[in-house]
Amino acid sequence: MNNTALTSSLERWFATNARDLPWRTTHRDPYRSLVSELMLQQTQVSRVVEKFEPFLERFPSVAALAEATEDEVLAAWSGLGYYRRARLLHTCAKAIVDRHEGVVPDSLDELLKLPGIGRYTAGAIASMVFGQRAPIVDGNVTRVLLRVHNKPIPQADKATVDWAWQRAEALVNACDDPATFNEAMMELGATVCVPKGPRCLQCPISAECGALAAGTTESIPLPKPRAKQKHLYCASVVMRSTRSVLLEQRPGSGMWAGMFQLPTLEREDRAHEPGELVEAGFADPEHIESFTHVTTHRIVEFAIYRASAPTKTPENLRKHPIGSLDTLAISNAQMKALRIAGILES
Repeated sequence: MNNTALTSSLERWFATNARDLPWRTTHRDPYRSLVSELMLQQTQVSRVVEKFEPFLERFPSVAALAEATEDEVLAAWSGLGYYRRARLLHTCAKAIVDRHEGVVPDSLDELLKLPGIGRYTAGAIASMVFGQRAPIVDGNVTRVLLRVHNKPIPQADKATVDWAWQRAEALVNACDDPATFNEAMMELGATVCVPKGPRCLQCPISAECGALAAGTTESIPLPKPRAKQKHLYCASVVMRSTRSVLLEQRPGSGMWAGMFQLPTLEREDRAHEPGELVEAGFADPEHIESFTHVTTHRIVEFAIYRASAPTKTPENLRKHPIGSLDTLAISNAQMKALRIAGILES
């Protein structure tokens, strides 16, 4: 396989087929790129497009992000999920201020020393912003490489990942422009060489694809075993006045750490009965609706109740103005609960 011919084909294709995305500017800004890379991890591009500019308006610089409180950062991140990324981005901004006077470093080695920055994110910023020949490997890149080489192996195995990084490094060293090539690889995997139903007729490197020649594109990569999901049962209680609603803040660690929510009882074995809510201090609980929220590791069964003022008030339960809920960090599941309760518009 001719690495130079393959990279040239991809770079030419990307020049005319790249999606118009807000972080893809002629002169890539290091901070904007850092924010976009953290947001794009495990989140659909369409959702990131919605949240990207508002987040940057709220935190227009590394220094502004570093100076913010964690609650402010989580609130601006609401809707993107995987809130650990928001905390890592916040910690990273503080480190950039402390170690680099608020300027995102241009060295791959220095980028890798920042908290929350792994090999992929460091390589993406080093190559796309600073033009360095740094490889990147994510799920899209790995899938493209496995199909090109017709390797029917599990994508997440350590041996596969190591091999993908070696191939990506060889290709980025053979390309003309590392920034264009790396983005082209990701774009190809995101829009053409997709997991199911790959659009091979639109692929600029179809002539080089071993899987297409062998008729194995649909079976590569091998599916990874589905993670066993735990069940969690949550009873969330709505207690409101005309202009405010009672919310609690979750602990600083664990699932949905630090997020605000309706007062919620949780357990793993079964759903809560209304009498148990009364015992917990919620007067006259009335069931409104139930729904299921699925995450990578959990199936969460929510039951939403309406109740009178609590007979015993937990220490972290506070009234919050309904008009200012958008300033709080609230999970997607709890946002849905608030909409079901009629507190937020659908």
